[in-house]
Amino acid sequence: MRLEPQQRIYVCFFLFAVSMGAMLSRLPDLQDALQINKSELGLTLIGAAIGALISLTFASPIVARLGARKTAFITVLGTSASLALVPWMGVAPLVFAVLFCEGLLAGALEINLNVEIDRIEAQLGRGVMNRAHGFWSLGFFVTALASSAIRQVGISMQLHLALIFIFVLIVGSVTIAGMRNAPARPTQDHPEAGHIALPTFGLLPLCVIGIAAFLVEGAGIDWSAIYMRDVFHVEPFIGGLGLTLFTFFMALARLFADGFVDRFGSRSVALSLLLLSTAGLCAVWLAPHPNVALLGFAFMGAGCSAVYPLAVSAAAQRTDRPAHVNVAALGQMSFVVFFLAPPLLGFVAEHAGIRTAYLVCIPVILAALVGIGSLSTRRSAFA
Repeated sequence: MRLEPQQRIYVCFFLFAVSMGAMLSRLPDLQDALQINKSELGLTLIGAAIGALISLTFASPIVARLGARKTAFITVLGTSASLALVPWMGVAPLVFAVLFCEGLLAGALEINLNVEIDRIEAQLGRGVMNRAHGFWSLGFFVTALASSAIRQVGISMQLHLALIFIFVLIVGSVTIAGMRNAPARPTQDHPEAGHIALPTFGLLPLCVIGIAAFLVEGAGIDWSAIYMRDVFHVEPFIGGLGLTLFTFFMALARLFADGFVDRFGSRSVALSLLLLSTAGLCAVWLAPHPNVALLGFAFMGAGCSAVYPLAVSAAAQRTDRPAHVNVAALGQMSFVVFFLAPPLLGFVAEHAGIRTAYLVCIPVILAALVGIGSLSTRRSAFA
């Protein structure tokens, strides 16, 4: 298949999101099948967070030894296979174990794809990182749209995720087979061995900004379908539209955000997006009608879209430590929050109501707004 190196990375991001999005879109069915409450479902999903944290911290030397292509084969196909096994487990502890393994693979996948796209950027002499993450969001949108229809017609979760795995296996095998390791930058900016990168005091504002973005993303992706079911008792197709709109506007904003950053600067863009996220969270929290909630999910998707890449850009430009250390510290904290959001919000939803789960995200957004001054008024070179 004739694809440019960056396009192969785009496909890998897309396939990873398709697999994860398909499983997350079936969370209401998984909850019913396991016969557990929201809090227990959240604790079950935390297996992925634990696996991802371990992998993000220690998998770098393994990824470096295997190279981009072998790592992509193992992680892209492995995560999809793991997620396809989830509906067959039957009990929550086994689902936890499978998701733990999936988290280990997902962390290595994130290291591999992000390092590789960074090296490809150096070869191209232009940025493609945002677009790569845009294909992640596009994958979530496509699978959310398809999953709404699949759930509506009554296709089982087992068959649904099995078909997704077959799709990923075919497309992924063809795409990854032609992948070649991109040469490292002349000044190597990534750790070759395991490194526990802890945030410094100066990095904390950027960490809070990244955490806020991932918390909103987790709230929108993980709990939108259950929210629509429990609050408004809508049909599965309408219930899935929350996830569909969230992922569509997130993908759209990521694919076209660079022009706005060029014109207005990263600080102004991040401020606008965080305020839009707050408006979306308030709409979902107070929604008197399903249409208001759906509008809120659209606002949340657009609002959290480019915030994290802007924080990464600012972290990479700090001069207190090597760029890879600051970016790793930000990435470890923020990416794990994406996986921790399901259990944390599930606990709140079970004990205070699912509307309140969206309300508790707002203080984190406000904390991020306090730290917005850590972003540049000019466009970040990293973005």
